Amino acid sequence: MNNILLSNLIKIRWIAIIGQLSAILLVFFYFNISIPLISCILMVLISLSINILSFFRNKKKKYLSDKYAFYFLSFDTIQLGILLYLTGGIYNPFSLLLIAPLIISASYLPISYSIALLILSIFGVCIISNLYLPIRWEETFIVPIYFTYGLTLSLIISLIFISIYVYLFANSSRRISEALSQTRSALANQKKVSEIGSLSAAAVHELSTPLNTIFLILNDLLEEESVKNNNDIKKEIDLLKSQADRCRNILLTLSKNPENLKDNFFNKTTISNLLKINFDKFNDKKIILKINLRSKENEPLILFKDEIVYGIGNIIQNAVQHANSKIYVDIFWNQSEFIINIVDDGLGFKQETIDQIGKPYISKHKTGMGLGIFIAKNLIENIGGSIFCKNLKDFGASVEIKIKRDS
Repeated sequence: MNNILLSNLIKIRWIAIIGQLSAILLVFFYFNISIPLISCILMVLISLSINILSFFRNKKKKYLSDKYAFYFLSFDTIQLGILLYLTGGIYNPFSLLLIAPLIISASYLPISYSIALLILSIFGVCIISNLYLPIRWEETFIVPIYFTYGLTLSLIISLIFISIYVYLFANSSRRISEALSQTRSALANQKKVSEIGSLSAAAVHELSTPLNTIFLILNDLLEEESVKNNNDIKKEIDLLKSQADRCRNILLTLSKNPENLKDNFFNKTTISNLLKINFDKFNDKKIILKINLRSKENEPLILFKDEIVYGIGNIIQNAVQHANSKIYVDIFWNQSEFIINIVDDGLGFKQETIDQIGKPYISKHKTGMGLGIFIAKNLIENIGGSIFCKNLKDFGASVEIKIKRDS
């Protein structure tokens, strides 16, 4: 749902009210053109009163739902249509303003509401092109019938064209915005996982010492003669020991969780470690991972960052999904950057989508959202890196990731 600020629509309507009232008064009193002044001002006052009510509603509810925004824009279309009916119909040069509500609708509302408003606007154009109060001009004003048809048709075509044009561009922008929101959400979730992992590792470390002390004291108590001879106290101590055992098992489970790594891992690690961790997480097809370090030197450490972990994780997940049996990873490095080349032995990217790789909602699967590489690309680029995708000549797809060493 695309929530629209009610205050924005109120401001737009204030501009429309001031413009309509100014045009009516100017035409009637300055140009001495005879129009039904009372009826025109009445329509402006109706719009004014509704806008005042909307202003007070805005204090209680800042946003309009899609349905109420549609009602809002429909009223503006009908109100403008009635004013055009009173002031010359299709020949009124302000008839082009019927496009304004359609632009707002196409930009923010679902397509069903935009189509409904488009139909309403076209219906209004058809009415004011045939039924209207003619303006009494001082000069003779004769318009050929074919010009009227052409004017009506051109306005209808303009309404349709601009609606489609605005909707397509606005929809693309909405999809990009939604995809970026997914990226931010994914990164936030990754940070929470890392924080939980750190807290779990710290909890295991901190609680193990007092728990060992509790076991030591309980064992000493069980050796006391007074306790051995008192079944009630012995039962209580046995219960305490069983609960302490339960706590120890819980801590043991946490310590075995691969997400809960040692504290020093959250400072620096290696690219190959990150690749292995993400590969183990997503490998449910018994794919083989082969990592080649393209240097005789020891692999340098890299600062642990959620952007790097999640970015590489998305690429590895994508490779696992499309590989037949193997994934090859070559890791290069120099003084300024790491270069990670991930190759799978699958079918590669489809030719019609290869140019769209890295854009949102481009997926090889109908069930996928097509956000994996898009998220990875944005995360890596946010820390100054880059991602390049291509198909290999013989088989599979290749994804090259470049990451600065000081990232």
